[in-house]
Amino acid sequence: MKLPSFDKARILVVGDVMLDRYWFGDVTRISPEAPVPVLKVSRVEERPGGAANVARNIASLGAHCTLLSVVGADEAGDCLQRLLTEQGGVEAMLHRDASISTIVKLRAIARQQQLLRIDFETPPSHEVLNAKLADFHTKLPLADVVILSDYGKGGLAHIAEMIKSARAAGKPVLVDPKGDDYARYQGATLLTPNRSEFREVAGNWKSDAELSAKAQKLRTDLKLEALLVTRSEEGMSLFREQDVLHEPTHAREVFDVSGAGDTVIATLAVMLASGADMPDAVRIANRAAGVVVGKLGTAVVSREEILQDMKN
Repeated sequence: MKLPSFDKARILVVGDVMLDRYWFGDVTRISPEAPVPVLKVSRVEERPGGAANVARNIASLGAHCTLLSVVGADEAGDCLQRLLTEQGGVEAMLHRDASISTIVKLRAIARQQQLLRIDFETPPSHEVLNAKLADFHTKLPLADVVILSDYGKGGLAHIAEMIKSARAAGKPVLVDPKGDDYARYQGATLLTPNRSEFREVAGNWKSDAELSAKAQKLRTDLKLEALLVTRSEEGMSLFREQDVLHEPTHAREVFDVSGAGDTVIATLAVMLASGADMPDAVRIANRAAGVVVGKLGTAVVSREEILQDMKN
């Protein structure tokens, strides 16, 4: 298949953003205070995470992205805004909530292995969420596709209203879900749970036929056009009313799966906004995920990398 042009695609992303901090170093001794390794930090990296990683994946593909979210009035919020501005291609509308701390995921890494992750998070206030909802209604007419990136941190309290408004405006809505209650995602175009997230909602399955039955029931119950279950080494399965598409994974070395779901939903949205049909969008998203798992941490994929992968 031929990759469509991405430069006219406009995606509106709403969801929980976070700052991914990485402390890289080496461990040469155990602490005398407790039986834990001592990490001597030699390098610090900061990257946009959560819905902000979805946004930077969209920008990396060459499409236009507007990001709506909430951060604290703090140094981490400033850092997120700066990183997104420096990247280019993302209009970051980050509402500041002085009563919360920006979500930070701090990872300590030695010899390419994660030793520890520390999370800082507080749910945002209703006043700030209402202001974000007003911005959503303003930006909606300008978007080709809407992504709702739910990390379960409280930033999508109005998700049902957002889905209803977007669908009424004729905009496809892609949702990266969280938790065990999917009722609030009813009416979306497409849900993209990973294997463990889907199992949490639908229960275990022992065969592809049983998986298909559970997926189709959930799709019908939630009035979705499609359900995409990402299955790690087993690839991806797209369930629609008229068919089921199993897209196998492409054999490659997996380095880090964190953020792969962000790359999948970003690529799907850009493909659909560029005129591709759902099966082709899934095929390219599968390739994009295959590229990004070969990178450390929350990473992005470019259009050129996908084109190169298609040649292999």
